[in-house]
Amino acid sequence: MCNFTLNWYQDKLIPKPMSQSIAPVLADKQIDTSPTLTFEEYRVYQGEIDVQYELYKGKLIPMPTATVLHIKICEYLVYQLQRYLAEHNLDLVVKTGLGVRTDEDKSRIPDVVVCTQSLLEQAAARPGAGILEFDEKPLLVVEVVSENRREDYVIKRGEYELANVPEYCIVDPKTGKQRIRLFALIEGEDGYTYTDFLPGEEIVSVVFPDLVLSVDEILNPPLVEGLIKAEQAQLQQLQTVEQRAERLAARLRELGVDPDAV
Repeated sequence: MCNFTLNWYQDKLIPKPMSQSIAPVLADKQIDTSPTLTFEEYRVYQGEIDVQYELYKGKLIPMPTATVLHIKICEYLVYQLQRYLAEHNLDLVVKTGLGVRTDEDKSRIPDVVVCTQSLLEQAAARPGAGILEFDEKPLLVVEVVSENRREDYVIKRGEYELANVPEYCIVDPKTGKQRIRLFALIEGEDGYTYTDFLPGEEIVSVVFPDLVLSVDEILNPPLVEGLIKAEQAQLQQLQTVEQRAERLAARLRELGVDPDAV
């Protein structure tokens, strides 16, 4: 038999050893050995300092460190929402860092939460982390998209819908994908319906229909400190005008002139 035919039979009939490149892949496969926590264990869990954890199917999920833009967006939304609630004299609060339980073994920490003051007080009265229970639903939760886009758009969306949160807002500042997506529970609809608001537009909330915010300002917000300074400057200017008007009125009275008749 010629060498070519012999080699062909050897290749077909004699099994070759498994490639060495496969072994490291199998050896490196990660096995989750972390403990599974109950919700009550999670509520009182003390982990690393300055690290916040969410709970997903009983597993601790460390939250990534926020970017400066992420922080600015959250602060801007808190500022605008607090002003809105005060102007409309609503018994609601706006908080960051407040947990929302979404299922038996799941709990999230949205970037911004709007709930009633009474619900916040109930959460404060319980030991451990501040978390709204499954039946203590907030009116609005906001998530600013980070690296794990699927988590915000798919996984958390499903959890907030299951928890019957009336409105879930996703702020997506990623270049090329900038938008604000509002999921809302609409009467007569099964589950969430959503609307996308793009740069150049203003958002229209279902829960707060009188709240008007620019998409551009939310995605690229000014510093809250600057907004507060501008408000203080306007207030001082108004006080100065009022003081001048009072002095003028007093002077007219001294001259025997009724300032109200002028």
